[in-house]
Amino acid sequence: MTSTLAFADDAQTQSELEALRARVEALEAANPGAGTGDLRIGSTTLDVYGYVKADFFYDFEFDQGDTAFVNVIGEPSAATSGTFGATVRQSRIGLRTSTPSALGDIDGQLEVDLFASNGTAEFRLRHANIRINDTWLIGQYWTNFQPLDTYPTSVEFNGPVGIAFARVPQVRYTNTFGTNASFAVAVEENVSGSNSEDPVLTASAEYNDGKYIARVAALYGTAESGSTEVDQTGFTLSGSIRPWEGGLFQVNYVNGEALGPYLIGLGDPIVGGQANDVDGYTIEFRQDIGPKWNVGIAYGKEDYDLPTSTGTLAFTELETIHVNAFYKATDNLTLSAEYIYGERNDATTGRTFDGNRVQAAAQLNF
Repeated sequence: MTSTLAFADDAQTQSELEALRARVEALEAANPGAGTGDLRIGSTTLDVYGYVKADFFYDFEFDQGDTAFVNVIGEPSAATSGTFGATVRQSRIGLRTSTPSALGDIDGQLEVDLFASNGTAEFRLRHANIRINDTWLIGQYWTNFQPLDTYPTSVEFNGPVGIAFARVPQVRYTNTFGTNASFAVAVEENVSGSNSEDPVLTASAEYNDGKYIARVAALYGTAESGSTEVDQTGFTLSGSIRPWEGGLFQVNYVNGEALGPYLIGLGDPIVGGQANDVDGYTIEFRQDIGPKWNVGIAYGKEDYDLPTSTGTLAFTELETIHVNAFYKATDNLTLSAEYIYGERNDATTGRTFDGNRVQAAAQLNF
């Protein structure tokens, strides 16, 4: 009797599968692109994307939190004999839309992750923007000052110090020259740490042919502290080369005054009524090992003229090293591991402090 019931269940299941397959085929015929993850509503195509990521990490000397902030290394309040942590807050979900119009294609993007304030896993807005014909971008996106195409790869959320990292509301105009060159200008809102209500002007130019990348960007704005207001200016230079099959070498350099709020280290823009000048850079080398493995190492540094207080200490120098490996288990599932070394100084005493972290993660893209 058990065999008979099992056969009946199999037959019913097969019948349901055939019916489901017929429904999917009918939906795909009515909504082109549905089988690739797109849904069509009228003339608008919608695509849901994102990933689920679980991170597990261990801090040896100083507890740096869900994301490795090197500027807390050395602080007595962060000292630990060893702290294990885990988070899923980097998981994110986004929606892209595309609608043809007389102005050209009008695209939209809305993306959130779980990095709300106070360490809670709550939704936080990342991107919300409108793009018109690949020329105009209106809304929140990465600042035009950030070298997105040469940003170092890391398992940990922030990556190395020494590079701009900010998402801001903006209006951006982009123009392309030929196949591989582009120029962009933008009016942006300043980042919160600058404490300025004045707009920021940015401009960038980039050449990218897939093997070589060369980019330059400039920024002008103001930063405020109490009654003090200073100019906020800077530039970034970025380059990348793929010297052989599976290899990648890239560098980023940033220089300016009062730029700390734009950088990973979050140095103070104004100290003692003066603009705080900063130099920063990153260097990264990556290599594919077969079709499934990718390994890399990245170094970053930020060097400020004036100290930023972080509690009992004040830093002028930050350094990080990220060594990581990624394994592509399937087309959608990636497993990864990383060792992170961070160092910061205390400008008052001349002492330096270091911290070590190991991290592992599993990421499922959709």
